[in-house]
Amino acid sequence: MVPTPSSSNDPLARNGALAIAAGRLGLGVAICAFTRPALAGLGFNRPDDATIALARLAGGRDIALGLHGLAARDDRERLAHSSMIATAVDAGDGLAFAAALASGDGVGKRALLNVPLIAVAVVAGSFVTARLRQGGA
Repeated sequence: MVPTPSSSNDPLARNGALAIAAGRLGLGVAICAFTRPALAGLGFNRPDDATIALARLAGGRDIALGLHGLAARDDRERLAHSSMIATAVDAGDGLAFAAALASGDGVGKRALLNVPLIAVAVVAGSFVTARLRQGGA
């Protein structure tokens, strides 16, 4: 049987991609609904209005990426593409926090809290994307 785009020979990769998408959706909703506590959990204890607005923008982005991943659940190629996009966004977030850490602008502690989390997300997303692109192991 020839695999079709809608079939997956790799349930681990598919389930991993869907778990990441669902987690991203949940995080986005939490950031939008409970912005101040979510920011405190990320090390931003006294956010100003601009920080809150940016957090809500990021939360909305995570909602969109999570929904995009979940919508692609039945098509391995689309799910791989969605996973790749989300992983690229995570990598960009990591670079932004690393740049903030390197700049010495006083966000070092917050960057140190977030860079390892983002690194795990990039590794997991890369792993899932690669396996989905292989069509299953």
